Amino acid sequence: MRIRYKPWARKELEESAFYIDNPEEYKGKWKSLFGNENPIYLELGCGKGGFISQLAVYNPDINYIAIDLVDAMLGLAKRKIEEQYKMANREIDNIYITRYDIERINNILCKEDSIKRIYINFCNPWPRGKHRKKRLTHTRQLEKYKEFLADGAKIYFKTDDDGLFNDSINYFKESGFTIEKVTYDLQNENDFWENIETEHELMFKEQGIKIKALIASI
Repeated sequence: MRIRYKPWARKELEESAFYIDNPEEYKGKWKSLFGNENPIYLELGCGKGGFISQLAVYNPDINYIAIDLVDAMLGLAKRKIEEQYKMANREIDNIYITRYDIERINNILCKEDSIKRIYINFCNPWPRGKHRKKRLTHTRQLEKYKEFLADGAKIYFKTDDDGLFNDSINYFKESGFTIEKVTYDLQNENDFWENIETEHELMFKEQGIKIKALIASI
C-alpha cells in the first residue's frame, strides 16, 4: 500500500517509548527488552497498525514486535496502538514497533529470541516471476524465519491473492513446514482462528473477494 508522506511521523516515532530505532542492537536480547519470559509474537508488515494494536491490547501475557519499512505507516501504527491502549485503560508494556527491511530480518532476530508466532497479513503478492523472491512467504524468506523461530512455532498467513496463496502453500511445504489449517474462504470458516479483520480485509470483503488463510508450523 502506498501512503502519503507524514512529516510528523519521524519525530513522533523517535519520541515514542515503544519505538525501536536500532533493532540490530537487540538481536538475541528481545526478552531482556520486554523484561519477562512471555512468548514473543511478530507481525511482518504491520502497516497502519489496525491488526497488531488490537491483538496486543487483548493479550497482555504475550509480547509483540511489529515491523514495517515506512515511517508514515509506523507513525499511524503508533497512534493506533496509543488509541487502543487508552481505550482499554492500559499502559503500553507488551509491544515494540520498529522500522526495518524484512529481507534482512536475520540481522535483528536469532534463535535466542525464540519467536513463537509470525503474522503475515496481505503482503505484497509480487506477481511477476522475477520479483517472487521478494514475497514474505517465499522459500528464501521462510528459511530465514526458521533461524529465529522456536520449535513448534506457527506462521499465520492471510491474503486476497489466489496466486500468492497457492504458491505459498508450496513454499511452506518445500521449507519443511506443516500446514495445519487452510481455507479459501476465511469469512465463512467457523473456528478457523480468532480473526481480527484488517483494513484490507474489510475492503476486500465489501468487494466480494474471498480471503485465503493458513496456519503452518515448524
